[in-house]
This record gives sequence, C-alpha cells and structure tokens, in this order.
Amino acid sequence: MHTILKKRVIHLRGKQIVITALSSLLVLGTGLAISADQAKAAEKKSVVNVTFKPSDENELTDYVYNTVDPTSSQYHQYLTPSAFADKFGQSDSYIQAFQDYLAKYHVQAQAFPGNLSMKLTGTSTNLQKAFKAKYVPAKKKGYHPTTSYKLPGQLSDKVVAVIGLYSTNPNKKTKKTTKTATKAKKTTKKSATHSDTTTLSTTDTKPNIKYTGNAFSKKYGAAKFAKAYQVDDLYDQGLEGSGQRIGIINDSDVRDADMLTYWKQAGVNDDISRVHHIYTVATQAQAQADLNKSISAAQMEATLDAQSASAIAPEAQIDLYTAVQYGTKTTLTSAFYNNFMTAVSDNNDKQITTSMAPAFETKSNWPDPSASLSQYSHAFNLLLEQAAVQGITVFKASGDRGPYALSGAKENHIMSTSPYEVEVGGTTLPYQKIIDGNLISVNKERAWGDTYSRPAYDTKYSSFAGGGGGFSDINPTPRYQIGVPGVNTFRAMNYLTFKNGKYSITKNPHVITGTKTGRNLPDVAGNADPLTGYASIVSGPKYTFNPETKKATKANGILWRIDGGTSFTAPQMAAANAVMNSGRQTPIGFWNPQIYKYAQESDSPFNVLDDADFNDNLYYTGQPGKLYNQATGLGTINFNKLYNKFNNANN
Repeated sequence: MHTILKKRVIHLRGKQIVITALSSLLVLGTGLAISADQAKAAEKKSVVNVTFKPSDENELTDYVYNTVDPTSSQYHQYLTPSAFADKFGQSDSYIQAFQDYLAKYHVQAQAFPGNLSMKLTGTSTNLQKAFKAKYVPAKKKGYHPTTSYKLPGQLSDKVVAVIGLYSTNPNKKTKKTTKTATKAKKTTKKSATHSDTTTLSTTDTKPNIKYTGNAFSKKYGAAKFAKAYQVDDLYDQGLEGSGQRIGIINDSDVRDADMLTYWKQAGVNDDISRVHHIYTVATQAQAQADLNKSISAAQMEATLDAQSASAIAPEAQIDLYTAVQYGTKTTLTSAFYNNFMTAVSDNNDKQITTSMAPAFETKSNWPDPSASLSQYSHAFNLLLEQAAVQGITVFKASGDRGPYALSGAKENHIMSTSPYEVEVGGTTLPYQKIIDGNLISVNKERAWGDTYSRPAYDTKYSSFAGGGGGFSDINPTPRYQIGVPGVNTFRAMNYLTFKNGKYSITKNPHVITGTKTGRNLPDVAGNADPLTGYASIVSGPKYTFNPETKKATKANGILWRIDGGTSFTAPQMAAANAVMNSGRQTPIGFWNPQIYKYAQESDSPFNVLDDADFNDNLYYTGQPGKLYNQATGLGTINFNKLYNKFNNANN
C-alpha cells in the first residue's frame, strides 16, 4: 500500500476536505509540492537511529517489574538515565568506537542518555556508505523493498535494529523535479506526510462557544472527563498536576494561539509559559513552515492532545516533542522512534502520551527499509523498558477502528502493542439523539463500537468507528495478564463484513467465541465516541477545492469542532496520572502490573464493562463475569480509588 495513493472525501464540519492516505500516513487538505530548492535542501539531512542490546535483557525486564512490586527491594528505586547506562546500557568505550567509525563517513552520532540507542545525522549518501547499504527489491507482492547493511563485527554484535536507513533503487529512473509549484489537486507523496493513529471524525457538530468557563468544560472538556471518572475528587484534595510535566509525542507543531483560545474558552490556566516545544528531527523553522502550509490531520491531532492534557492537569507543564520530517529525508519510522527516545532519555516527564503511530503491525505493510517489524518492535519495547525503569508511565491511544486498523485484514493494530505502555481503549457515555430521523439511545456507558447510529453517508463510505482492541501478533501475553479472567479468551460478533474494498453491516451477525494468545489490548478505556466527545480548536491556512473549476482557494481559518477518538482519552489519562503524581513523593511508574493486581481485588478501582449485548468495539464484546474484555480492557477508572490504591501499595 505504501506505493499507492488512496483518496477519499470526508465531510468535516460542513467542509469538504480531501484526505490522501498513504499507508498509515495522512495528508489532510491540500498544499504545494516540494520545490526543487526544497528537495535539494532535504538532501542535507537524514536521521537514522540505532538501538543496542542491553547488558542483560532478562535482568532489565525483572527490574522493570520490581520497580512496582512493593515486596521487592527495588520498589520505586527508579534510575536516572546515567544510572541506567551504568547498569543496563552499552559501555562508553563501545559508544565511542561507534562514533569514531561513523565520523570517518562524516556522520554525526549522538548517544541518547542511557546508552541504549544512538541518533545518527548525515546525508543519505554518507549514511549509505557507512553502512554499506544496498537496495533489496520486495520479495512478495504488497511488501516494501528493504535495505541491507553491514557493520564491522565488533560494532554489529550489539545492535538490535538500525531504523530508517534506506538505499534507492539503482535501476529506477527519476523524473526531473519541476520548479513550478504543483497545484493543490496534484499534491502527491512529496507533500508533507504525517502519522496519526486515528481517522478524523465525520461529525459536523461544532461546540456552542456561548458556553464559557466551567459550563463549557462540563459540556465539552475536562470537567466532563473529571466527573465521569472521579478526577474531580482529586481536585477537591488540591491536586491539579503541580510540579509535574506531561510529554506529548507529536509529528506536527502546535500553535500557542490555539492553546490560549481553548484555555480561555474553557476557563483553564492560560499561562502559555507552561508549554514547551522540543524539535527532535526538523528545526523549529522547518516545523513552523510545515505548520503554515495548511491545517493538517497531524496538526489537529497534536493540538487536541495538548489541549486535552493541559486542561485535565491545569498546573502541569506540557512538553511537546515534535518530529516533523519536512525539509529532511528522514523516514517516518525513524522520526517517531527518535522523538520518543528523546522524551524518555530527557527524563523530564513522568507521564508520556502519544496518539501518533508510524505504521501498522503487519509484515506486508511494514514500511521501515532497514528494521524489520520484529526488530522495530524489539527496539521500541527496550525504549519503553527504559522509561519504566526511570519511573515514567506511558499511555498510547489504541486506535479508532476497533480491531480493523488496516482495512481488510482479520485483525491488526497500530504500532505499537508493547506490554510496557498503557493501551487506552474507548467507550461511549450515555446519550439520546435523533440521527437521520432515528432515535438513538445509549442508556449506560458501553464499549465504543458504532454500527448503530451511523447516518446513511457514513455507511455508504464504510465509516465505522470503535475503540482499538484485540490481540497482538508480535508481543506475547505479558506476565501481568496471565491468569486474569477474560485474558486470552474472547467473545465477538461479526457485525461488519469486508467486501469490495469496504466494510458493510452484516445482515445476520453471529456469536464467535474462542481463545487466543498474545498481548491483550486495551488495558483501560474511557469516553472516546464523537457523539459524546470533546471540543478542540485549530487554526491556520486551509484549502477549498472546487471540482467544477478544478481550482483550490486558500484562506486562513479557525476550526472549532467536537470530535472523539482514543486520541482524546490517552492524553486525558496521562494528565490524570500527573494529577495523581502531584500528590506523591515518588512517581507511580509502570502501571500495568499494578492495575491488573488491583482489578482482582474486592475493592477494585475499575468499572468492568462485561455485558455481552450492545457492548462491542465493532467485533469484540464483553464477556459476562470476566474481569478483562478485549473491547474495554479492565474497564473505566475511578481515579480517586486508583490514587488510593497506588498510595496504599505498601500496606
């Protein structure tokens, strides 16, 4: 799919916007193609990442679990990146040898604190020479070509993955790049591309901005989340995230003006100095140039993440890690890994969240040229283990297409399904609305899987949404899930049928039950349905394409919208963690072993959504009487109870 452009039209707030989907990359709206001068400049920089083996991987994994085991002497004995390097990272001499070797090829090599990975910066030509890179054609139809490489033996023995190294096809003829800016309708792969775990909502609902302050927040924002999941009980204790920092992994910059507008509308602390922009691949100037081309899906995603997190934890600092590729020749997979590794090794944020992803966890669609899917997954798991050892809790949106992140496949998920992060699924809060002349009633909170309220337009274009969940094919069942009732068993309904390139509602769905192994996801869930969703605002240039004149017109716009998706819920969870951490002496750290233990106790802080009927994520349903369900994980959270559980862990 990476070589084929697919176009579809989405009605968003009454505007018709063309989305060009390139594998997992989304380009929203239209913009100018890269000029010859820009293409020439892009040759100057490429970022490649190398991940190293830890000194003892089994010991590292045990240490991860011990940091959150009250019976262990290593309980809450979190390490700094420097201490991590001494205990688990590669030696300084090995790092220096790597740097010396690459310097011969004019490649700059910078080890991330922790000595678990390295960022390489250089021209594509020099990187290819250093690694003796060679182009390898795709061996199967539908697969991507790859790049082989070689390193001296003393360096290669400790390498887990080389990410983002590519070599072009020597037999492929390249077309001359035109200096004339291509019009919007001709935008191609050369346009700035961005990753996003979700597809934009098709709702055309706008928030009523006559509501302000707490009234707006209750209807569209933080107060709504806080009431539903008892974060307001923590506010009553004076906990609002003071002293905490939240790291948000983006691949677009965010406009400070949009943050201020949202905060003032919602009555949130509007001190813009609490927002910090960290640029990890492209420069600040390149990132802002990309931002100024047009409102993009990535900008919308990055902005709503920042607005959601900052509103739930109004006293926390917000660190926006931005890995824009514009102006470079860095692959998306490399940019994403580099961005995340920077946040972890900076060690400033004890909660990190992302709603972005570089690709799907499927071999045939895996795009990185030099790191296989299994190698990349291994590298990413090690990155997250370093985070856990440092006391960082990582949250990730599970996706918004149920188990069907990639259309047509039986089950697939968005990178990554790592057991070392909190996978956040989606629910629907109770509501009653008339949609397309039909009265739709949801009487109690349920798993988000919407085949029942879709208007005719959505069903025609196969627009069905639900929280990501199911089983990972590349990560085994983690030790904290083994033995939990509901894990590795499932109940499902084939509500959707895939045929002729799209999903349609199955006329006579039937129950499917069975067993399966692998990391079960999600871990927890919260409101993510656009029909019970949240407001956000984004501004910037936007294009309107006239199909009759075949011309696009550009204008500056301000877009208020009500949307949903697990990309709202994940940053909200991270912010709730910051609120809890603001009342503690030591960070909560790696959630998962702790929350699966609490879920099995009599005073569980989770509301299990185990109903079999009208409680699905487009496929997986609840399992009556089971603590875990693949549609919603352990369920929704009472954060006040969870806070007390974390605080009383030693007792």
